[in-house]
Amino acid sequence: MITKELKSVNHIDELLDNATKLLKKMIATPSLSKEEYDVSLVIESFFKEKGVAINRYKNNIWATNKNFDASKPSILLNTHHDTVKPNKAYTMDPFIPVEKDGKIFGLGSNDAGASLVAMSQVFLHFYEKENLSHNLIIALTAEEEISGVDGIEALFPQLPNVELAIVGEPTKMNLAIAEKGLLVIDGEMQGTASHAAHPNNDNAIVKCMADLQHILNYKFEKTSEYLGDVKVTLTVINAGTQHNVVPEKCNFTLDVRVTDEYSNKEVFDIIQSEMKSTLTPRSFRLNSSKIEIAHPFVQAGLALGRTTYGSPTSSDQAIIPCTSVKMGPGDSLRSHTADEFIYIAEIKDGIEIYINILEQVL
Repeated sequence: MITKELKSVNHIDELLDNATKLLKKMIATPSLSKEEYDVSLVIESFFKEKGVAINRYKNNIWATNKNFDASKPSILLNTHHDTVKPNKAYTMDPFIPVEKDGKIFGLGSNDAGASLVAMSQVFLHFYEKENLSHNLIIALTAEEEISGVDGIEALFPQLPNVELAIVGEPTKMNLAIAEKGLLVIDGEMQGTASHAAHPNNDNAIVKCMADLQHILNYKFEKTSEYLGDVKVTLTVINAGTQHNVVPEKCNFTLDVRVTDEYSNKEVFDIIQSEMKSTLTPRSFRLNSSKIEIAHPFVQAGLALGRTTYGSPTSSDQAIIPCTSVKMGPGDSLRSHTADEFIYIAEIKDGIEIYINILEQVL
């Protein structure tokens, strides 16, 4: 259902114009992970020009609605302003915004600039409204692309009474109601060094190959309704430096995508019990997440014709310690690609859909 206010073409056009102008300024301001200070100033300046009282913590920018009420729970709009490094396949300057054929090209335009500028306009739409059932908070944060500790994880304890977080990532404005966690494991298989010409029944590489083959074929007992099975992928392996020397060890790295049926620690314990190699987890902090389909936000989205799915990619949801859902304009398949772009129509749809859903729950 489109509200009367949203029927105002001028209102939506104004929000979209604000969004595209901000996105172009952000693209023109390099914001690689850990180097986001300049883009945070761009965002801070945008909100100050709109009369919004802004808070800063490190390179994170956040604000509450004008009529914030500490007795009420809060809904958080969160996305990130950092980007990956541009890859070498770019044919355009990644830091020069180009508007062409209904698209805006530039690094971070899709992931997650479109979510950021759409959420910013949605926040402004609700900023001065009175008698909301929830407070509305916006947090535009750093270091998402590297799962850094100085982004939303550092900021979240300062945010008041967050009941639900909406995490802006390119989902075609559908609802990712579950997201896989990420567990990175470094492993080592010990063997006996020897000359290649002599018999050696303790070859670290051969032993490691058998160990790895076993875990790559292993099927975890529980399957998630939305995320399927836990996925273990071998991504790095290193052993030996000389053709005529059997090395004393073989090192490897496993990328493990964990479903909502397990915690990262549970998955690590299972993998270690199934392998003979010595394993070391890099971290247990990037766990899977899930929101119940009966949640009012999800139901409001479904009523607007949006769909639900489980996301195989990780985001800041993994470190947000409350109920969350991932939703934003753009297509995840465009993220981190050369000549990244967002359709302007996708930003417009994002603004309208966010507002329509929130008007059902605020």
